[in-house]
Amino acid sequence: MLKAICRNDQITAQSIAKRMQRDKAQITRALNDLIRDGLIVEADNPLDRRSQLLNPTSEGRAVMTKLDSVEEWAVQQLTAKLESDELAFFLRISQTMADSAKQVGNAEKEES
Repeated sequence: MLKAICRNDQITAQSIAKRMQRDKAQITRALNDLIRDGLIVEADNPLDRRSQLLNPTSEGRAVMTKLDSVEEWAVQQLTAKLESDELAFFLRISQTMADSAKQVGNAEKEES
């Protein structure tokens, strides 16, 4: 969630819940932890008085910078022995699987 908040200056708890396909109460509990830890703050949403915009604090941005570095290092380590065509093939298959999982999740929601 911190990544989404750092990369989107117009994000709300509701938009995170929708994107992650989670209950807003679950998201709110996690966001409260980030607020308590001083990583994010809430601000009035000028477009909707019922919701709050979520913004990273300077500490939240610093944590995200560290996480980005670790993520980049991990990707380099995991892909170091792959040729570019192998990596492209892997990414294509991964995206197809992710799209299929999303479709299954959407179909299950429609059935309930």
